[in-house]
Amino acid sequence: MRAVLQRVSEASVTIDGAVVAAIGPGLVILLGIEDADDAGDAAWLAGKILRMRIHEDEEGRMNRSLLETGGGAIVVSQFTLHASTKKGNRPSFIRAAQPEHAEPLYEHFCTLLDEALPEPAGRGRFAAMMQVALVNDGPVTIVMDSRQRL
Repeated sequence: MRAVLQRVSEASVTIDGAVVAAIGPGLVILLGIEDADDAGDAAWLAGKILRMRIHEDEEGRMNRSLLETGGGAIVVSQFTLHASTKKGNRPSFIRAAQPEHAEPLYEHFCTLLDEALPEPAGRGRFAAMMQVALVNDGPVTIVMDSRQRL
C-alpha cells in the first residue's frame, strides 16, 4: 500500500461539480493499493500516518502528529501510484489492485482513520473522476509504502 501525504492548510474534493469533502489544516492522503496488500498493510500505514510528526509545534518545528493537532484528513484512492514506467512511455498499472480487492481495503483504511480522529476522514469516491484542490503547507509531501516498512 502506497501513500502520498500532503500537509495542507486547506483542501477539497469535487466530483461532478459538487464538493464531497473539505478540510482546513491537516493531510490529503493519496492512497494506492496493490494486489499484495491486505488489512495488515492498511493498519500499519494508517497508524504510521496518524503518528507521523510532520505538523509544526509552537516553535515552528515539525514535531506534532495529526493526532496531536486534531487536523482533518481527506483520503483519495489513486491507483496511478503503482504505475510502472520501466518500459516505453505509457505507464503500466499491472500492480494496482482490481476494484473488488482495492475498494474494501480503501474503506478499511478510512475507517481506521475515522476511529482515531476527532472528525471522520473526508473521502473521494472510489474509481470516480475527481478534482482535488489543496494548498500544500510548507510544502510538505511525504511518500510512504507498506512494502518498505523494515
